[in-house]
Amino acid sequence: MFGIDIGVDLGTANVLVHVKGKGIVLDEPSVVAIDSQSKKVVAVGEEARRMLGRTPGHIVATRPLREGVIADFDTTEIMLRHFIQKAIGKSPFKRLRVMICVPSGITSVEQKAVVEAATRSGAKMVDLITEPKAAAIGAGLDIYEPSGSMVVDIGGGTTDVALLSLGDIVTSSSIRVAGDKFDEAIIRYIKKEYSLLIGERTAEDIKIQVVSVYPGARSAEMDIRGRDMISGLPKTVTVRSEEMREALQETVEMIVATTKQVLEITPPELAADIFDKGIVLTGGGALLFGLDKLMMQELQIPVHIANDPMSCVVKGTGMSLDYMTNVQKGSLFGKRQGTGSIS
Repeated sequence: MFGIDIGVDLGTANVLVHVKGKGIVLDEPSVVAIDSQSKKVVAVGEEARRMLGRTPGHIVATRPLREGVIADFDTTEIMLRHFIQKAIGKSPFKRLRVMICVPSGITSVEQKAVVEAATRSGAKMVDLITEPKAAAIGAGLDIYEPSGSMVVDIGGGTTDVALLSLGDIVTSSSIRVAGDKFDEAIIRYIKKEYSLLIGERTAEDIKIQVVSVYPGARSAEMDIRGRDMISGLPKTVTVRSEEMREALQETVEMIVATTKQVLEITPPELAADIFDKGIVLTGGGALLFGLDKLMMQELQIPVHIANDPMSCVVKGTGMSLDYMTNVQKGSLFGKRQGTGSIS
């Protein structure tokens, strides 16, 4: 009654916060705008995202997390503190306990940085959970039964592929190819084909409204505006679904290849389970138009998109938090404060 338990999906693109007993209370972009002259924070989250590419020289809007890990420690701490205070308010409490999702391939140094950022943001006790495990739980998979469940979690900075059984990861792989790489591929393609410079926000709009990675699955077009590299003046061009499929082909193939690699080292009995139950896609990248059809064609295994894939990780974190604090009272957070042992 004197503590607050929260789960945090500290993503490259978005931060989601789950408060025990309330559910998901916050979902905002992982962006911070800072005045480089005064070193003061101008905006955090959605307000800062609207400033991307549109700020004067002395205001810098940045993403402090890159490829699933902390790239700017101080800014991440500022962002995390802001979101935690926004989620729980300023009501007095004695103990804040936090569970944070991390990529399955995180190093011990990166793990320590996440824990320190959470601790300096006000958390008294911190624990970590791998993103694919949280995603599988949040997607409704029963990972505690003696049967294989496979999840491909495509976030902003990393794609985590994992096979789970009896409550733990059996085989997994993590690559730093995900939503941000999709945006970069679109920017490169537009620059090469049209000699047009566009920003991250425009690339994201193209990804949502036009892109299809499966042949013939979508026929859409979109007028985009940017700066002509030759004249230096504003310019408008029209992009179509088929050419965007070409733009993303290489990055999508890397995700498919990683999934194949995990399947190739899967024990035969569990592989049979996956063939029957299929693969579940989670994360924002799961919404890439036609990705489920493409993976199904390439892998010859059923592929399903989770309900509300973008919130699966934080939902799973909240469910794990509830389970662990109820069943193993004190053991989840009380082992080693600040070490962040991964669940």
